[in-house]
This record gives sequence, structure tokens and C-alpha cells, in this order.
Amino acid sequence: MLYPQRNKFRHYIDLSGFWDFRFDPDDKGVGENWRTGFNNSCPIAVPASWNDQFADDRDFLGPAWYQIKFKKPWDRENGKTLIRFGSVNYLSDVWLNGELIGRHEGGHLPFEFDISNKIVSEDNLLVVRVDGRLSDKHVPPSGTPMNYPQTNFDFYPFCGIHRPVLLHTIPKKGLRDITVQTSIKDTTGIIDVTLETNGLNEAYTTLTLKGFGTEIIDTSKIENDIQKMALEVNGAKFWNTESPNLYDLTVDIVKGDFIIDSYSLKVGIRTIEVKDDKLLLNSKPIYLTGFGRHEDFPITGRGYVPALIIKDYSLMKWIGANSFRTSHYPYSEQMMDLADRLGFLVIDEIPAVGLTFGKNVIERQLELCHQYIEELIKRDKNHPSVIMWSLANEPHSSLKSKEFFKELYNKTRALDNTRPITIVHMMAVKDKAFEFCDVLCINRYYGWYMQPGKIDEACEILSKEMDKLYEKHRKPIILSEFGADTIPGWHSQPPEMFSEEYQTEFLRKYIGVCRSKPYVIGEHVWNLCDFKTSQGIMRMGSMNHKGVFTRDRRPKMAAHMLCKIWKK
Repeated sequence: MLYPQRNKFRHYIDLSGFWDFRFDPDDKGVGENWRTGFNNSCPIAVPASWNDQFADDRDFLGPAWYQIKFKKPWDRENGKTLIRFGSVNYLSDVWLNGELIGRHEGGHLPFEFDISNKIVSEDNLLVVRVDGRLSDKHVPPSGTPMNYPQTNFDFYPFCGIHRPVLLHTIPKKGLRDITVQTSIKDTTGIIDVTLETNGLNEAYTTLTLKGFGTEIIDTSKIENDIQKMALEVNGAKFWNTESPNLYDLTVDIVKGDFIIDSYSLKVGIRTIEVKDDKLLLNSKPIYLTGFGRHEDFPITGRGYVPALIIKDYSLMKWIGANSFRTSHYPYSEQMMDLADRLGFLVIDEIPAVGLTFGKNVIERQLELCHQYIEELIKRDKNHPSVIMWSLANEPHSSLKSKEFFKELYNKTRALDNTRPITIVHMMAVKDKAFEFCDVLCINRYYGWYMQPGKIDEACEILSKEMDKLYEKHRKPIILSEFGADTIPGWHSQPPEMFSEEYQTEFLRKYIGVCRSKPYVIGEHVWNLCDFKTSQGIMRMGSMNHKGVFTRDRRPKMAAHMLCKIWKK
């Protein structure tokens, strides 16, 4: 699924703005044919979560309905018209002019429908029904009645149209997909390009690579719908965290004397691999410093906010981070584009948080995980910033998890054999799912949920457990979560829980344990910023306060401490 572009052959318009909106608490919209349009609506901003846009109904998870009218913006006889959703959480049904055009399950990943034969020249009515209600058959699943809403995960279940909705056109016969993989031989960068085209004959593909004083052009005749080409770049500028060098690759489809389709993308030449106890970027060891984080902000919830993306990258640069994990779901495509541009390393995670493996749901959970990893790799495979796929966060320990993750690992490896694969776990030593991982990611909170207030004792337990885990698997380890809830402005001497001093001491000593282990390849603090959660006795103000920045991005003491360590 190539992201829409604007050129002579492709175009898009963004339908973001104010839509009509209506809650459907009695679930009567389908029976009353709201798909053909509905009244008694109110305005809502798209993209954004619906939960915090209104004075009431914050915890209503659906169903709810959106609608917008638009005119056909172009008339292209040789083009297809599609409607593309960047993310809708969780279930979505989409109608155009009263006709169902498609359904999708799962938030955080894009989907699109061909509406070429359904769009009309004058007024078109797009209607979307969104259902974010929790279920044990969903991924992520519902959870304990100790929380409200009843999540099985520790972040708020925001609902709605979260990312841009794009109306776009593409040629009827042209490029369907592009896959770029890179390798390095001495100072030469090798770019392998796999092209998927649609019903072309007597046509040619021209690749043009530009950047850093280099221009390489290669042309090949299209023999079938899948075509492989390669470019060699002598004296290449490689992509890394210090110098995120990006080349411009343009793919033109030529028939006769005319270009009939074109697409451009950024290419970073780099390699990533696990060798012995090390993670190697361009054959050199790299140590990850950074965060787990959330797409979360007041009022907009999990909605796409460009300025917030810029702010978060600026804070991560300032503090000395070089990486982050997309906990616990894929982030926006724009976030990934900037990771390429700014030189951040990304552990890219599907929305499989809190898997339960219950006998009545395990088959459906596996089916959804297959869907998510396919959608994620299709979306993010060309990003040099993506260095690892994560298949789950904190799944429940189960005898069934071994076969579950073995199948999912094999699926991921078949889709992309160029990146390491991991699972982020709490039950690390006992669980057998780590047998199928290239890197072991563990979340640990000794000194907080266990051994509260006893940081030194917590670090001793952590150290011994890490050694035991490494002896069992002999694979590199990332401490992918560690942290302590901290109320900004709360101080204590000696440090006590919830104070800024305690968080600072907690993180500093945990990092000391990580740095003492030659097999540890990274430390990701939980969390970059405070974030919204369900209500419960564990979460004052329905907030997780483990951020080293507040929810509105103000630093706590720990942020300054990390800045000194990570920039040293």
C-alpha cells in the first residue's frame, strides 16, 4: 500500500476537518439506515479521538457515526479513485452514497477501498460507523473489571478516526507496490528494488537514484507483474543515527515515449543484524537509548497532531535518545517518515498487547496478529529507521504461547528476512516464546510494583534475573520498560515513591545494571511522557505518571539526569 502522492499521475485530497458526528448508544443506526445519512448530528474534528472533544460521554466507546459530503475532485478516465483511512479504532464500516464499500478491524494501521465505480461527480456522502467497544476476542483484548473502561492494557482505549482520511487517485495500470532492501559491500551500497505492477505489457521501468552528487539511472523491460532490479552506489553515504543520509529514488513506468506512472520515495542504505551478543548497524555495534511512548495528548487523544510529533522528536534529541519502541501499536506514517529523516531507530510493534490465549479466543487472536503483521510490514518495510519487528507486548504466559509465537515468527520472517524479531515480555525466564526471538525485550518494575521503595534490592534482583535469562537463551537483551510513577513537583529527601528524586534514582541505578552487562544492547525508559489510562485505584487522575516529561511535555528531574548520561 503505497502512501498517496501528488504528481502528474497521482493525486490526493485530505478530507480532514469538521465532520458530522452522532453517538449511537442504543445501536439503532444500522436498523434506521443511517448509512444513507443521519440527522441530529454535532460537529467533530477529524482526525482526533472523540473521547475528549465533548463535555460528556468521555467513556463511551461506541458505536458512533461520522459523515461528510464532498464533490469528485477530478475526472481521470485512466485512473482509479480510492478512499484511504490512516487509522480507525477499532471496528469500522464504511458506506459511500448508501452503498457498503468495506469493513476493517483493528486500529493504528491503514486500509483503503476502491470507489472508482461508486463515486459521482456532484455530492458524495461518506458515512463511517466506528465501534470501539472492548471484547476478549479483539486484539488488544478487554480486561479486568478493576478498571473503567475495562481494558487489559494500561492506556486509555481512545476511539474514532485517528489519522487523515485521504481521497486519492492512481493509474489503472501502473505501480502497485515497491519493496526496497539494502546491503553494503565495503564502500558500495546495493539497493535491491522489487516492483509489483498491474497488467502492464510492452512497458519499461526506469529507476533514478539521486543524492550527494550521485545520479544513477537504470531501465528494464517489464516481463511480468513482479520485477526485480538492483542499483549499486559506489562511495555511498550510509544511513545511521549520526548521519541519516537519504537518497531520492524515483520509479517511472514508461510505455512508448510516455511515462504513464511515477512514484518517489526516500531510501536509506543501511544494514541491521544481530551477531553474537551485539546489535549491528552497518556492521558496527549500536546501543539503544530511548523510550517506550504513546500517541497521547489532551483533547485530541490518540489523534494525529503534526506539531506534537515535532515536539516529541525535539525532546528526544535534546535528551540524547537514539531510539524508541512503538508501544503498543504502530504510530503514524508521518512519525515514521521523520524517524528516517532525523536518524532514530524504531522497534515497530503490532497492537498485540495483553494477549490472553484463552481457548475461546486464541484462534481469533492469532488470525488478527497475522493480519496486523502483514499490514505493518506492507506499510513500514521501506523505512531505514525500522530495525526490528515486535510481535507482542506482555502476553500472558501460557503453554499455548510457544506454538502461537512460533507461527507468528515464521510468518514475519517470510514477509521480511532483513530485520530481527522480538517479543516484549514480563514472564521472561519461564516463557518459551523467547525461543523464536532474535532479541529478548523485557519489562521490569522491581522497586515499584514489587519491592516498593527498595531500589538497591530491586537492582540486585534485576541483575540476577538478567544473567539467568541470558544463560538460558544466549541472546542479546533490551530492557524495554522500566520506570516509576512520579508526581511533578513532589519532592523528598531521602527519596520516596512518587517523588521526582525517587524516579531519578530509580532510573539511574537501573541504567547502571544495564551498563554492567555486556549482553545488554539497550535501555528504553517507560515512558517519554505521562499518559491517559482507564480509571482504577492504581492510577490517580486516570493517568500513568511514569513519564520523564509531563503529558504537556514539561521535564521532570529525571529528564535532566538522562540528558547527562545519554549525551556523555
